[in-house]
Amino acid sequence: MKPTIVLVGRPNVGKSTLFNRLTRSREALVADFPGLTRDRHYGVGRMGDKPYLVLDTGGLEPGAKEGVFAAMAKQTRGAIAEADAVIFLTDAREGLTAQDRRIAEELRRVGRPVWLAVNKCEGLDPAVAAAEFHELGLGSPRAVSAAHGEGVRDLIDAALARFSAAEEETPLPKHPHIAIVGRPNAGKSTLVNCIVGEDRLIVQDEPGTTRDAIDVEISRGGRRYTLIDTAGLRRRGRVFETIEKFSVVKTLQAIDRANVVILVLDAESGVAEQDAHIAGFILERGRALVVAVNKWDAADAYQRDLVKRSVERNLGFLSFARTHYISGLRGDGIAALFRSVDQAYRAATAKLATPKLTRALARAVERQAPPRRGLVRPKPRYAHQGGVNPPVVVIHGNALQGVPDTYRRYLEGFFRKEFELEGTPLRIEFRSGRNPYAEKVTK
Repeated sequence: MKPTIVLVGRPNVGKSTLFNRLTRSREALVADFPGLTRDRHYGVGRMGDKPYLVLDTGGLEPGAKEGVFAAMAKQTRGAIAEADAVIFLTDAREGLTAQDRRIAEELRRVGRPVWLAVNKCEGLDPAVAAAEFHELGLGSPRAVSAAHGEGVRDLIDAALARFSAAEEETPLPKHPHIAIVGRPNAGKSTLVNCIVGEDRLIVQDEPGTTRDAIDVEISRGGRRYTLIDTAGLRRRGRVFETIEKFSVVKTLQAIDRANVVILVLDAESGVAEQDAHIAGFILERGRALVVAVNKWDAADAYQRDLVKRSVERNLGFLSFARTHYISGLRGDGIAALFRSVDQAYRAATAKLATPKLTRALARAVERQAPPRRGLVRPKPRYAHQGGVNPPVVVIHGNALQGVPDTYRRYLEGFFRKEFELEGTPLRIEFRSGRNPYAEKVTK
């Protein structure tokens, strides 16, 4: 499993800026006022030599008792409890504050490894800027600038030093592993109980998974499945006493271990920002996906129309995935949902023969050739499969570095239709042949 690094600190100390720097993205909003980040953002770390996940939290206000800052603090504490390491970010411009001291006390009680970083040190003497933060008793503070990248690489390398570089990928299982993920109260536990209670064939709970997401073996239609229950399904005999329990870390690691993900949405509340974040992570990790809009029986005609529009508008980037409108409480739509799970699994693990891929590529180019870039037109010549779960199609040819994203999407759609790859992301990689005249100097 990938280690998880959680960013904590007061509001407006630069956590989201550091998150964007570590993930090389702009997923977290950044502005110069406190309280902007209220939900947790998460992504794959791309700075450093080792694989890891990063969580950006809202500001931690230890003294907040109610309101939005209390809710943010509750979410942050949940993230800290699941962290492998914590980066505690402070602000060199404002100096050490009473709130920093309270956060430090709380982090000491949790007992997670903590790396103290003093942000916004650009243009300052690092030793002087960090000097007063020794008082927190969390080890030597590291002077960094999240905005400019100064000291960030050394910080993340230190935080990851005790983790192995071999933790990146878990071997894909030989039968469908299905992660059921979604926000609290979307009905994940009800859905799991419905699936399990239908056949009553729980073989065993497999221990040993980190953060105790539980693997539940079931059988449907004579086929074996493993449900990865991120809601904390109890042992046999207590299946119907499930308590809804949400953890972003459990969700992310369950997605990494799964072949297929069922993203559970709530028909009564529609698509929220957290749903879109989870969906984006599923897509980034290349997992096959089925969307299940739960509690459909509880929604009236007006609400159903709103939810359908919300799914189209906010999750339009998941057009490859089938959407089912179900009731986990009554069991409506479960059979069709599993048919889509089976289809998504077949698509994600499909073996695509090189001759068939090459012929399909020729038909795609004949129908629509890639556009010229300057005086040169890219020339795709042949294709082969480069991986599964998700399927990767590697295209070889000349001048393919000039192929635009629009043409990449065209090829994705063409291959998806040609090979019936519904339910899984598809990745296209271009590899250009070496030009033997590129190094010759014209005199």
